[in-house]
Amino acid sequence: MELKDLTVIKESLAGDEVEMLMFALDRARAQFAWKCGGLDAAGLNRRLPPSTMTLGGLLKHAAFAEDLRIAEYLTGDPMPSPWKQENFDADPDWEWHSAADDTPEELYTLWRGSVERSRAAWARVLADGGLDQPSIFTTSDGEHPNLRRVLVDGVEHYIRHAGHADLLREAVDGLVGEDPPQP
Repeated sequence: MELKDLTVIKESLAGDEVEMLMFALDRARAQFAWKCGGLDAAGLNRRLPPSTMTLGGLLKHAAFAEDLRIAEYLTGDPMPSPWKQENFDADPDWEWHSAADDTPEELYTLWRGSVERSRAAWARVLADGGLDQPSIFTTSDGEHPNLRRVLVDGVEHYIRHAGHADLLREAVDGLVGEDPPQP
C-alpha cells in the first residue's frame, strides 16, 4: 500500500455532525494506513516484545472489525471471505495469528476492500436517516445502540490501533508523525 493509495482527506471546517464524524473516521483510517503502508512481509510481521502484535495483524484485525461492524450493527450483510466461523472456532484470535501467512498485497487488499464496503454501508444506512436511528444490534438488555454510538466506536477503534501502529512502525523503520504527507 503506497501513499498514493490513500484518499486525501479534506477537512471541513463547518460540517454537520455526520460529516465531522465521517471525517474523523476517514482521518483515523488514513493515519492507520500510512503507518501500515509500503512494507514488505518482514516489516508487517515485526514484533515489538513483549507484545506479539504486528502491523500485519493490525491490518487484518481492522479489516475484520470493519466487516463485523457492517454485519452486526449496520446492514446485517453476511461476513465476506475470509471471515469463516470455523477459523475463529479453532482460534478466537485467528485474524491476528493468520496474518503472518498472508502476503502484504493480500493484507492491503483485504483492508482496502473492508473500508470500501464500510463506506458504502454507512452511506446506505445514513441515507435512511441520521445518527439517532437505532443500529440493528441488540444488547443482552434488548437495547439498540444508535448509529452515533456505532460510528464513535469505529473512530475510537482506529485511533487506538493507529497508536499501536505508530509504535510498531517506528520500530520497523523509524517512520514517525501524526498524519500522512499531503500532496
